[in-house]
Amino acid sequence: MDLSKEDFFVMKVAIASDHGGIHIREEVRSLLEEMGIEYEDFGCDCEASVDYPDYALPVAEKVAKGEFDKGILICGTGIGMSIAANKVKGIRCALVHDVFSAKATRQHNNSNMLAMGERVIGPGLAREIAKAWLTTDYEGGRHERRVGKISEYEEKNL
Repeated sequence: MDLSKEDFFVMKVAIASDHGGIHIREEVRSLLEEMGIEYEDFGCDCEASVDYPDYALPVAEKVAKGEFDKGILICGTGIGMSIAANKVKGIRCALVHDVFSAKATRQHNNSNMLAMGERVIGPGLAREIAKAWLTTDYEGGRHERRVGKISEYEEKNL
């Protein structure tokens, strides 16, 4: 089920990037503003090399605690950000570089964080991916059992 713009008045999104993702982050911020989605930007604001865990982990923790409904992370490839975010209990961060996967990870995996790579995709595609991810609802049903197995594992092992 796709959500309409009116459904976003309560959604809060946390967004961050390292130095490798600052340009795409600006595109996604612009999209959030156009869609009327409340967000907070956690940086970074420079092109000098920084460490992606310093940005991914605080955002993931805020999403896991429920301070934000969803999180979006951008680095050069999206790989480092997604790995770091997925270390936080309760986070299901999907590394996505196409619209189909953006929808599928919401529908089937109930992902609560999205990671993208600025060196992999361009600004137009990043906007399309983010919009698809933000507007696609979780289907539940048979997927609930599968997502539940991940949560059960986290409870036992983290």
